[in-house]
Amino acid sequence: MKSLNRNNPVKDSAAVEYWRKKYPEKFAGEEEIFKNIRRGSRIFLSTACGKPQYLVDALTKHVESFPAAAGRAGSFFTWTLGVSPFVSKREIDNFRQNAFFVGHSNRDNINSGRADYTPIFLSQVPHLLDSRRIPIDFALIQTSLPDQTGYVSLGVSVDITMAAVKNASEVIAQVNANMPRIHGNTFIHINDIDYIIHHDEKLLEFSPVVPDDIAQQIGKYVSRIINDGDTLQLGYGSVPNAILNCLQEKKHLGVHTELLTDSLVNLVQKGIIDNSKKNVNNGKTVATFCMGMESSYRYIHDNPAFEFHPVDYTNNPLIIARIRNMTAINSALQVDLTGQATAESLGTDFYSGIGGSADFMRGTMLAPGGKTIIVLQTTAKGGSVSRIVPFIERGAGVTLNRGDLHYIVTEFGIAYVHGKNIRERAMSIIAISHPKFRPYLIEQAKKNNLIYRDQAFIPGKSGKYPEHLESYRRTKTSLSLFLRPVKIDDETLIKDLFYSLSDRSLQRRFMSLRRDVPHKLRQEFVVINYAMEMVILATLEKNGQEIVVGMGHYIKNPDTHAAEVAFTVREDYHNNGIATELLRYLAILAKNEGLLGFTAEVLLENRPMLTVLEKMGFDMQRTIEDNIYKLIMRF
Repeated sequence: MKSLNRNNPVKDSAAVEYWRKKYPEKFAGEEEIFKNIRRGSRIFLSTACGKPQYLVDALTKHVESFPAAAGRAGSFFTWTLGVSPFVSKREIDNFRQNAFFVGHSNRDNINSGRADYTPIFLSQVPHLLDSRRIPIDFALIQTSLPDQTGYVSLGVSVDITMAAVKNASEVIAQVNANMPRIHGNTFIHINDIDYIIHHDEKLLEFSPVVPDDIAQQIGKYVSRIINDGDTLQLGYGSVPNAILNCLQEKKHLGVHTELLTDSLVNLVQKGIIDNSKKNVNNGKTVATFCMGMESSYRYIHDNPAFEFHPVDYTNNPLIIARIRNMTAINSALQVDLTGQATAESLGTDFYSGIGGSADFMRGTMLAPGGKTIIVLQTTAKGGSVSRIVPFIERGAGVTLNRGDLHYIVTEFGIAYVHGKNIRERAMSIIAISHPKFRPYLIEQAKKNNLIYRDQAFIPGKSGKYPEHLESYRRTKTSLSLFLRPVKIDDETLIKDLFYSLSDRSLQRRFMSLRRDVPHKLRQEFVVINYAMEMVILATLEKNGQEIVVGMGHYIKNPDTHAAEVAFTVREDYHNNGIATELLRYLAILAKNEGLLGFTAEVLLENRPMLTVLEKMGFDMQRTIEDNIYKLIMRF
């Protein structure tokens, strides 16, 4: 197999031979190299796809071949990040693993007590090693070939490996021509390595997970939140891949992340990620390790567009907090109605770990223009279990608390929870839960006083939010409106709209002398049977928040095959054409439902509403009764 990005294996071999002659003692035989490893030794292994496979296998064989000298199996202790795609049974049998993260390769062993897990923010692991709270006797690492000045690169796994190298009593390196030489803080000098084994082999690869339809839907929603010029952090899996697949039309994105994936590399190749807007590490895609396929390893080899740094830099919340428009996107296993999320355990079973998500979410919360996003599929176990729950399951670790999140995104929509009270966020989160579990969540939220005790709810298809009716319109004064159906969690927005109106406007809208719009009345506008009525909100974004500037409403009359219509516009947005756009859109929706026209009751003195209706060109009949126009308008 040809070495990475080099077409001259002879030259590679000559480079190694040069250093072998200069430092023959470093290239000793394996028995000599491993002779000091004895029972009780604390051994660090390079992490993830940088795992030195040959070196680990050679050590395992040594232990099995010299049991008297090495001690019994299981008397060695290995420290690692715990995200290696593959761990052999022989390793498990011979070494007691202690991981800073729980992955597929060690999950069963940790939960069965055959391995250990140390919960910690990943940004803090190097400090553990530097302070010798966790002493390392031997660091087994994998590097690129030494260059002409004697430097090797840690390649695809810098993360906590750099700290292990600096603090280990003895460093044993497998130099591999297939390990890419990556720019940044990845280099160590051959003088800092005690022993070297030259063995070229294919690096571990991590196949990209193909997104399914649910992941694609989540990706579509997240792409709405990401703006041109944002700097991204994502993890791995089908949902992050789907998110990145949905960013093909974005421009000038940046990356400051823990993990570099094939999908991120692909966006760099396409020019979508160019890091040109980053104010920290401008022009550079920054990561701490890479898990991908060989094609990505070849692309990042000696490519100055990429920089890898130790995890105490990439994951440092103080560094992340300096990055403008930082956007941290992380997965959760479970989210509750108060906004707590666990990404590490399911009840008492450890599933992943604290990892780097808390580092990035907390740093991003402090970043100027920062956005934190949690993504999750709403169900598990074939749809039989809701991953949105009233409260985090007993025994589970709360990875992200109620103050860590801006957005929660599922396949059913986006919930913005930052700055919302418990009732508001509970309703927002219920609105993006799986429809099958919404009645249960409503019931439990009432029981626990998270929402109004009289909160109404319409289950089934007739209460399902009709996302396909969302639309954009531009008014006569060039206002860009987002027209969308009302949602069950819009009560606060409706309240703000009604209380922005004058007493006179409230009287016109409700044709009464009322001056308040209590919860019971507001509910009538947000909890609706979409099969029988429609409420369309006209919204704008202001100071990063959605505000309602107008509302249109119709209710079907089955006897006449028409619908009664009404609309309201904020007074500070009058004369912008908002009412006209709302009415036009309501007419389109009504025609699509097969309705023949609208009816309306309008106070005689309400000339503004009458004028809008007259301009629509309907075939209008009007009668006057008790100081009210009664209108019949046929399409």
